[in-house]
Amino acid sequence: MRVAAFMSGSGTNLIKILEHQKGLAAQGGPPAYEITVIVTDTPSSNASGIATAHNVPLVELDIKAFYRAHGRDSRRDLTLRPAFDRLIVERLAPFEPDTAVLAGYMSIVTYPLLEAFPGRMINVHPADLRITEGGRRKYTGDRAVADAILAGEPFLRASTHIVREEVDCGEVLMVSDPLPVELPQGITREELARPDNRTLLLRIASEHQDRLKRIGDWIILPRTLELMAQGRYALDGSGTVYLDGVPCLSAPEA
Repeated sequence: MRVAAFMSGSGTNLIKILEHQKGLAAQGGPPAYEITVIVTDTPSSNASGIATAHNVPLVELDIKAFYRAHGRDSRRDLTLRPAFDRLIVERLAPFEPDTAVLAGYMSIVTYPLLEAFPGRMINVHPADLRITEGGRRKYTGDRAVADAILAGEPFLRASTHIVREEVDCGEVLMVSDPLPVELPQGITREELARPDNRTLLLRIASEHQDRLKRIGDWIILPRTLELMAQGRYALDGSGTVYLDGVPCLSAPEA
């Protein structure tokens, strides 16, 4: 399975994917998947170094420069994003990727990329996406870890999922082992919820997310790619995920 890997920052998730690929190859025979191209929207990211170290082609498109060139100040303006994503699809064409993985990619993807990889683009999210409230997933978006901590969740988990148009709402493929939530001595969740403790909350959430990567992202994202490459996942028209032909009603744990 030929994979296009998208990243925006340090690329630690991608490094773990590449290490897993190498480990599978060392077991004998060809690897189940291969990262055939790396895509970054941030020139200052570690993408160039990773691409060089692992001898993988690099597609680099500066999203901030793209927005400035089109007279837009904020990349949060998603009306321009399809044009950016269409350019990425064009640049990827020579590499003929089968699948895409968002390995720390900080831009919301839009329909040109979703259409290029229908049901074949995956992401990892620092929350248990099986948890719902009012019929909707409870912990989505970039505040998921902080929201889970404030809600009193005793554990955090990471989830891999298929990327769909609505952010963090695609089919769940795998969830990680649990990470216990540990607050500093003398600090309660009620105190963390106060506006004047926002900086402390974000620091605690960041520390938990870093620990979650080690037992979550870095394990389940490469493993999900491996299972996909082996053809062990399937979907039906209702959104049910199957692993080895068995419905995964609550998603398999790592």
